[in-house]
Formats: sequence, C-alpha cells, structure tokens
Amino acid sequence: MTRHFLRDDDLSPAEQREVLARAVRMKRDRWAERPLEGPKTVAVIFDKSSTRTRVSFHVGISDMGGSPLIISTASSQLGGKETAADTARVLERQVAAIVWRTYAQAGLEEMAATTTVPVVNALSDDFHPCQLLADLLTMQEHKGRLAGLRVAFIGDGRSNMGQSYLLACATAGMHVRLASPPEHVPEPAVVADAQRIAAETGGSAEVVLHASEAVADADVVVTDTWVSMGKEEEKAERVATFGDFKVDQALMDQAKPDAVFMHCLPADRGFEVAADVIDGPQSIIWDEAENRLHAQKALLAWLLEQADA
Repeated sequence: MTRHFLRDDDLSPAEQREVLARAVRMKRDRWAERPLEGPKTVAVIFDKSSTRTRVSFHVGISDMGGSPLIISTASSQLGGKETAADTARVLERQVAAIVWRTYAQAGLEEMAATTTVPVVNALSDDFHPCQLLADLLTMQEHKGRLAGLRVAFIGDGRSNMGQSYLLACATAGMHVRLASPPEHVPEPAVVADAQRIAAETGGSAEVVLHASEAVADADVVVTDTWVSMGKEEEKAERVATFGDFKVDQALMDQAKPDAVFMHCLPADRGFEVAADVIDGPQSIIWDEAENRLHAQKALLAWLLEQADA
C-alpha cells in the first residue's frame, strides 16, 4: 500500500523514530543512500513562494541521485482546468513521488487518494509536517533526546506550525504546551488527536492562553510568523492581537536556563521574536533550517522503501 505524508501523525511513533534515525545517518554521509538513482524524477509543486522548501527538496532529491521537477501552479493546469486527482494520475506515470506546497489540505488528500506514488505535504494551511521532522531532528541533536522534553509554542495556534507541533511532539512522547490568543487556538479535533497520541506515548499536549504559562520549565521555545502567506491583509489586526505573545529575552528567561529557541523562518524580527533572541546564543535556527534537507531526504527514502515493499 502506498504511504503518504500529509500530516504529522501519518507516521506512528516507531516510524517517526525510524525516519529521524535515518536522517541522522544521511546527515553524517550525504551521499550514502541513492534511492533515486536512474535518475528517477520527483515532482515538487509550488502554489506558494518558497526559499527553504524549494532549496532543500531540490538539493535533497539531487543528493539521492534523482531529478527534481519543479512545477509552479501559475504555469500549469493544476487548480485551473485540472483537478488534483487528474494531475496525480498524469504524474504517477512519470515520477517516483509528488511533493506539494499548497493552501488547502483537502487538495493533498484528494491527490493522495487517487495516486499510486507517495504524496508529501511540503506545507498546507493546516499542517507543516516536513518542517516538524526537521525541528525534531534539531532538538534531538541539541538535547540528546526527544521523549520527555518540554516544548512551548508561542503564537498562532491555528497556524500550520502550531497544529503540527501538537501532533509531532505528541508522537515523539514530548510535553508540548501551546500558548495562543483565544480566537487563534488550534482546531479542537487536532488537539484531541494530539492528546490521544500523547496518552499512548507518555507525552502531553495542552493549549493555554498566556505565553508565560507555556514557557515555564520549557526546554525548547518556538514561535512562527504572526502573518502567514495569504493573510497579509490581516497584519495590523494580527500585530495587535498577538502583542502579548512576542518571544523576547524576558520570556526566554522564564524557560529553563539551557532552553533553546527555534523559528522555522522567515522571521519578522521585532514582531513575533526580538532580534536579540533570534540572533542570540540560545537560537538554533540555522541548524533547524539545514535539517530540512536531511529530514526530507530521510522521509522520501523511507516512503519510497515502503512503496517497494
């Protein structure tokens, strides 16, 4: 059966550990695994602009002996005359996998339901699971473990990053606490899924309304932009709403003394995070950005392996 990666809990706890362990090995030796030798082609589709996603998938596919086919929906039929299902049926005859950075999660689900090759969510409005694999890899590198760590996510709980943090950290057996204004809390169904998973892994998932409550005793403090792509017209309103959720040094000082700071980038310094935090000694954002490459390579290699099994 074809496996897809559309949201963080598409990997079981054991599978998540397996992918992360593979990422560690592939980071140690970037060219050790060549599952796309041929070269096989991977379609990488962009509805949204991108820097880290575009570079990391292009380089990673090339590292594994493959050919990245970068497609902009602005210059294709997808989303115009052609459905996601029809596009998937065309692509599966010619590519080994499909990676899609898009808006609606429903489009990814439609594509995955109608194709025989793995489909990877490179970002949707609801989830950002590839980023979370990179973030978990980075935490593991800096803290030596994942299970039992306390993670505070500060900001827009309804964002793709907020919701993915709940699911991915619960899967890893971590204690994740998300702080958000009440009008931006995550979808109740996502919270329920995270809490169900956490009950099985020994972790926990909690939503609170005050940043200081979330960071208390945290090993990792995370934030993301307050103004996601497609919400630019809401910037003034969002800046006012999220004013109490800025990660500054005073907030970091309420976490553990050795807490690290993470941000998936791009960052709006002075808004969701103070410059002296994101550029300071507790910040590990550049390791985090690099690890998109290694985590995604491991994921693609694992998905292709499942397809061949």
